[in-house]
Amino acid sequence: MPVGVTINALSVLLGGIFGALGGKHMSKNFKDGLNMVFGACSMTMGIFSIAPMKNMSAVIFAVIIGTGLGLAFHLGDKINHAAKWMQQLIMKVFPKLNSLDSGMETAEFDATLVTVIVLFCASGTGIYGALTEGMNGDTSILISKSILDFFTAAIFAANLGYVVSLIAVPQFIIFALLFLFAGFIFPLTTPTMILDFKAVGGVLMLATGFRMVKLMMFPTADMIPAMIVALPLGWIWINWIGPLL
Repeated sequence: MPVGVTINALSVLLGGIFGALGGKHMSKNFKDGLNMVFGACSMTMGIFSIAPMKNMSAVIFAVIIGTGLGLAFHLGDKINHAAKWMQQLIMKVFPKLNSLDSGMETAEFDATLVTVIVLFCASGTGIYGALTEGMNGDTSILISKSILDFFTAAIFAANLGYVVSLIAVPQFIIFALLFLFAGFIFPLTTPTMILDFKAVGGVLMLATGFRMVKLMMFPTADMIPAMIVALPLGWIWINWIGPLL
């Protein structure tokens, strides 16, 4: 059972409701301050995941090759288009949840909502956490992410309203599918490959943290393929390249 995936989706659902109810009482300085702390926490999680890696060269290759693939195929743009489609679907199902309720301009509301959908449904940390739980049952990444997501959802919902809580539905579906997929590939891995896979995910969490504090806008969506190539490259390194060194 995807315990971590379920907890993560519930954190977005409840955080969205909490933020919509109490958003009027949050000042801009309060929201900005918490966002900075969220970024620092994401970087801390990334460092924790990177530390146990076994083959630094394989990890670096995976990050570079995966990001190159993402940029070449414009994965970030495709994810943004998918998020816009999800936003339009949400608005059709719940027409009352529109920009007028938030006091924001329609264009600003739409752009912010797309950003939130990408953040919760296509984040490197979430995808990495879902795959990790599916492989070995480790829920620590998703549970730690859930704490951040609860407050992040609350802050965004303070401006966007209850529509933020509805993002929990597609998020759960996407992460649950990744959880199931990971169960099929785990028997083909080794402990060393798993540690290096976690290190690649840690790099993405570091990049996410830098984006959250607005220090450096890494192309985190385009970096997602790094987690796909991490395991094959790890296997190649262990069985072919490593013995030659």
